[in-house]
Amino acid sequence: MDKQKAEQLELFYKTERIRLERVAARKVGVSSAADVVHDVFTRLWDKAKEHVVLSPSYLTRCISNAAIDQLRADKRTLSLPERITPEQYTAPVITPYQITEARDDLRHLDQIIQSMPERTRHVFLLSRVYGCTYNEIAETLDLSYIMVEREMAKAIITCRSAMK
Repeated sequence: MDKQKAEQLELFYKTERIRLERVAARKVGVSSAADVVHDVFTRLWDKAKEHVVLSPSYLTRCISNAAIDQLRADKRTLSLPERITPEQYTAPVITPYQITEARDDLRHLDQIIQSMPERTRHVFLLSRVYGCTYNEIAETLDLSYIMVEREMAKAIITCRSAMK
């Protein structure tokens, strides 16, 4: 964008912003008006490379259209809860097959954890089951922070490769 076009757009923003915010406020309310004006000027900045003739009437039309778009988007957002059916937000019913499959996966994961070396297993369980931080694990097991990271990496790699 050339310097003249940038200066022209900046001047329009400084001189027309308040008027355009009032135009937008009539459609979307005072709280959203400044955002609409800012969005339009941002889009104009991107398009200023093209040969767009900037005039107060052009800006007013842009603001009006953007305000209408914002109003429509707000209405869609507000009406979303009314359009959701009970089937869409209720939890799916778990089948006996899914329960059995999940239990088998848990048994398999337990076997994997039990097969880990003792220190790796302790680090993994303290982190993932009991929610301890690496610093807490390092203090509890008298290990360095880096050693805890390494043991966790080993445990995760073991779990991932065995669960495939």
